[in-house]
Amino acid sequence: MLLLVTSNFQGMFIPVNDIHHSANCPLSWFAAVKSRNFSCMEEVIINNTAYSCREGITILDALKDAGIVLPTLCFDPRVKPASSCRLCLVQIKGNKRLQPACRTRVSAGMEITTHSPELEDYRKTVLTMLAKDYPLTAVAGEPAAEFHQWLNHYGITAGLYTPDVSLPDDTHPYIHVDMSRCISCTKCIRVCNEVQGQFVWHMTNRGDGTRIVPDSNTGLADSSCVSCGLCAEACPTGAIEDKQPLRFGKPEKYVNTICPYCAVGCEIRVGIKDGRITQVLPSPDSPVNRGHLCVKGRYAWEYVNAADRIIHPMIRKNGTWKTVSWEEAIWYTAARLSAIRKQHGPDSIALLGSARGTNEENYLVQKFARTVIGTNNVDNCARVCHQPTAKAMTIMLGAGAATNSFDDIEKARTIMIVGSNTTESHPVIGARIRQMALHGVGLIVIDPRKIELTKYASCHLQLKPGTNVALFNAMAQVIISEGWYDADFVEKQLTGWEDYCAFINEYTPEMVAEQCGVPPEQIREAARLYAANSPSICFHGLGLTEQTQGTESVMTLVNLALLTGNIGKPGTGINPLRGQNNVQGAAVMGCDPVAYTGLALVKNEKARFEALWNTPLPASKGLNLLQMMDAARDEQLKAMWICGYDTFFTLPDVKNMQQGYEKIEFVVVQDMFMTATAEKFADVFFPAACSFEKDGTFTNSERRIQRIRQVSPPPGETKADWEIVCLVAAAMGKEELFPYTSAEEIWDEIRQAWKTVYGITYERLQQEGIQWPCPGIAHPGTPILHTQHFPVNGKVRLESIAYIPSPEGASPEFPFTLITGRELYHFNAGNMSYRTPNAQLCTSDTLWLHPDDAVRLSVTDNEPVKLISRYGQTVLPVHVTNLVEKGSVFSAFSAAGVFVNKVTGPFRDNYVQTPAYKITAVRIEKSGAVNNHSNE
Repeated sequence: MLLLVTSNFQGMFIPVNDIHHSANCPLSWFAAVKSRNFSCMEEVIINNTAYSCREGITILDALKDAGIVLPTLCFDPRVKPASSCRLCLVQIKGNKRLQPACRTRVSAGMEITTHSPELEDYRKTVLTMLAKDYPLTAVAGEPAAEFHQWLNHYGITAGLYTPDVSLPDDTHPYIHVDMSRCISCTKCIRVCNEVQGQFVWHMTNRGDGTRIVPDSNTGLADSSCVSCGLCAEACPTGAIEDKQPLRFGKPEKYVNTICPYCAVGCEIRVGIKDGRITQVLPSPDSPVNRGHLCVKGRYAWEYVNAADRIIHPMIRKNGTWKTVSWEEAIWYTAARLSAIRKQHGPDSIALLGSARGTNEENYLVQKFARTVIGTNNVDNCARVCHQPTAKAMTIMLGAGAATNSFDDIEKARTIMIVGSNTTESHPVIGARIRQMALHGVGLIVIDPRKIELTKYASCHLQLKPGTNVALFNAMAQVIISEGWYDADFVEKQLTGWEDYCAFINEYTPEMVAEQCGVPPEQIREAARLYAANSPSICFHGLGLTEQTQGTESVMTLVNLALLTGNIGKPGTGINPLRGQNNVQGAAVMGCDPVAYTGLALVKNEKARFEALWNTPLPASKGLNLLQMMDAARDEQLKAMWICGYDTFFTLPDVKNMQQGYEKIEFVVVQDMFMTATAEKFADVFFPAACSFEKDGTFTNSERRIQRIRQVSPPPGETKADWEIVCLVAAAMGKEELFPYTSAEEIWDEIRQAWKTVYGITYERLQQEGIQWPCPGIAHPGTPILHTQHFPVNGKVRLESIAYIPSPEGASPEFPFTLITGRELYHFNAGNMSYRTPNAQLCTSDTLWLHPDDAVRLSVTDNEPVKLISRYGQTVLPVHVTNLVEKGSVFSAFSAAGVFVNKVTGPFRDNYVQTPAYKITAVRIEKSGAVNNHSNE
């Protein structure tokens, strides 16, 4: 009987050069397997039995479909087959030579033999040679490893090899390396090269001296490894392996759910042992991440069991936190909110939804605000990141969400990245983009820094912060004046053409070059590439939106897509890369002062939602998050309930924020940890379950709604956010409006409120996520928006947006411009990632400083400096690098000890009041000591 070796990756593999699209640009391993139509079937003979199989698949896939298992130590469906281990060789009638099943295609009438005596003897010989110098103790200690299973299956004993004590490498916090167990299958090299594109592992020496080593030639921790873990997952022997299951135990089962970090929305398989998480792997079938994860998604989950996790309700009494029962915490909160509402009116209270909460939970937060409190004062963290995107795209296109899908990356001939360090902020998408650039796809990077993708870019426009509008206008001027625009699309789909042409004619590359800091010829080169080498797709991040002209910057970017017809088609579109896992969902669920669920405007849809919820709704204008803080400083806002959002730590201009919070009478924080907001200002703390401990749905950046599933029980007395909202609603006499007993019940009400997702049911989501719009049960979802026409009058108007310089600028007193943003190893406020071994991979936020500026200031790498603005100051270590321009500095904002928002200023977007995090004038002074950067 054959031993069935279960693989993490099932199904059909399509090599890179077997699917084609425009411009002869090959697809990477991320190509959608399910997109290929296998309607044709062929009959083959396998071991004297007839089978029908899909036309054109490999013999190995045909064998898997038939339930026949072969050893395949060098095969991984994410990369091109190498056929180096020679264990999957089969006999084909009429062919004198044995053929590798992993790369040989079936053809009609083919007769295949898989387990003849000759083949089995050959496999035993190969395995015996591989085992000759292999440690026997490894086989005995880890019998589940793929290589060890095959040795045991064929009755082969490993050699009595004494491992070289110098070979094991434990320098990396997540990955153990012991090359005495390496069999040179090269899977680690190939997945690193062909999937992640990091090129860490290399083969060195020849013959018996052959070794696979990291590019540092020392420990893995010293290499260019970004800790994605692909090599450890792919390794069939354990030469490279994850430490977490070694520390916490091998999983007994796996549960599929969604990563809790960024809004790429990677599907993961969470390994459980004794009710606790011990490992996370990527889902092989996910249409989002296709068997890949970043360091945070794969490894940074240990915050779940952090020692300082809050697991009991608490009330602050006489300045001291006291643990109380849920009943006391709920009734105390209900009584305080009721009293404030009675004394000061419903608009004296505000609620904030959570980008880490589910769609269902955010729906209930805004429903609570409107039906229980009676206010439209409800918002979420989209206000400080991509609200300008939503506003701009709603104004111009009628829908404030990504127009296309991640799979369009592989269909584009040109990719434009604007204000996003994609390989760090959204690493799985960054890896896909890098692979396409490596395959010859045009790549335009528009960013003040030299981000990693700059190395692969066709052109890099290193503009001055805040000059996006001028730059995009200049690109539009080139496209129109040189005739690169799509005349047919312009005529049929756009309005305002003559007015726009007259306006844009002034924005020549020569006119804006000094403003932007980009040479005219580079502007022309980028404009021509984007317009002429279509289909062209654009991804943008917070470098575009977190400015005073953030909304207008997105509008001018949309102009470029419209001029060139790069919208409504495969491989095109305007696609915001959302930051937190469910920030898209939080906003669309109605955590917005001007919109109900489904972006239905309060001013237009009040009657419909009153009928749906069977209760009167407020007509007063709601406050957004920044307006809430203004109202708090003016003593008009008396209470705030904050769900899963460390507002004090993440909002800008901390001194002013503190003044507002100090005047709020009653603050409720609902979170996993004692956040900076809770520690300084909260009166009640509700301990919340994390996404691994509850059911529901998230919405990712490409409008894909996906199921999250409970994989472990909530610790202590923690509860899901939606349960807490229901308890407070009941205590305030509105139990009939919140009768839910499950997340699915809430979702079914959402489907009634937002007909665009009516066709998305929990039953359908059992298979995979679905992209809205999906109005009917039989509807497949919508990968691309605007394929036929635009929602507003069927056409869209080009917007003439004048460039207005930022009110915050460098000066003799503050000569540097500070940009803040994300980095690879930490996430937003750092409340999750700093409670994991990621804190060893990145110990603190640092100040990126150009070498010439470092020399002028007489500071060296890692030296602590004082960073001072008009609004505050902090201390952090310097990172000397030429990745920033002279006069510009950069810092992430995740380390509590640094607290970089003590430095950022008060300026806001002209439309939606998103803070201008990307431009703060600062000066740098030498300092004696660096702060403690712990987030605990």
